[in-house]
Amino acid sequence: MRVEDPRRYLLELAPLAGEEARGEYVASRLPGARRDGLGNVWAGEGKVLLLAHLDTVLPPKPPRRVGERLYAPGVGDNTSGVAVLLSLPELPGVVRGFTVGEEGLGNLKGARALVEALSPEVVVAVDGYLPGVVDRALGSVRLRVRLQGPGGHAWGDRRLPHPVFALAEGLCRVRALVEGREDASVNASGLEGGQAVNALPQEAACLLEVRALEEAALAALLQGVEAAFAEAARAHRVGLALEVLGRRPAGRTATPRLLQAAERALAEVGEAAGAGRRWRGRRPALPCARPRKSSCEKPSGGVSAFGHSCMPCGHTTCSLPSGPIAAERLVQICASRTSPSTPALNHSCTRRMPSPA
Repeated sequence: MRVEDPRRYLLELAPLAGEEARGEYVASRLPGARRDGLGNVWAGEGKVLLLAHLDTVLPPKPPRRVGERLYAPGVGDNTSGVAVLLSLPELPGVVRGFTVGEEGLGNLKGARALVEALSPEVVVAVDGYLPGVVDRALGSVRLRVRLQGPGGHAWGDRRLPHPVFALAEGLCRVRALVEGREDASVNASGLEGGQAVNALPQEAACLLEVRALEEAALAALLQGVEAAFAEAARAHRVGLALEVLGRRPAGRTATPRLLQAAERALAEVGEAAGAGRRWRGRRPALPCARPRKSSCEKPSGGVSAFGHSCMPCGHTTCSLPSGPIAAERLVQICASRTSPSTPALNHSCTRRMPSPA
């Protein structure tokens, strides 16, 4: 199997902003490319699905070279993943998919739709930075919080309810819920409220993300968040609206054989997943679209252990090093997974290969 050098694709992709432009670029260079209404691009037929997401957190820029490294916003997450996947040739039994809606408030809509449409047995998410093995997934819930008041003049109506102060108190209460905890976090962003310095805002709002390692802890923390904002709203006599924007369940799915297989693959490309590199809980999980029976040793409710992939068994994602050699080895492992002659890998699992930083 001949693998192209992905650096050419990376240099061409890096300056392209937006899923649409990147999807058009990929489709023009992917033989037999197909697209859906969301903007996903894919090619190939089979039960092994390789995924790389097209969107980035930050607006892309042309990369800057420093020695053997390339630096740019979004170059590792996930421009390089797209480049690595695009550099692979057509493979029997393998689908290469490029998805939208992974970052921000996309809620994995592209990956969910493609997994639902293609029903793969193995999913590989090509994304990330460093080599390692992941055996745990963070769960997360993303919310929009809105607090409403009557508004008014900053002096004449100074005794009226003030939604900004209610929001501030609610955020302080929420922050206290995770103080000192290693298994959960809360993040607030996108704060809004008011248009003039001498006017009481009618509304204050923010985006909130709640994360936890265990599903039960996530549910309990979410209840605490709702109660904290409800108490703040009552105390300040303002209205409250909470809108769920996305959910990603927690999962812990590794089996010893799967971890050993991932570490063996790392070793074959000159990397090692030592104690410091066995990442845990870096990203949230994608719920399976079609739960089905599997031969897993310890299934965990139909949830995979990494953010972009979906398998019914709930097995872990295995991070592998980047580059064309690692990509080739990863494909060989996943393709052999579908053969009965390889019992060590004969269980439904999700693997993930990080891209070059």
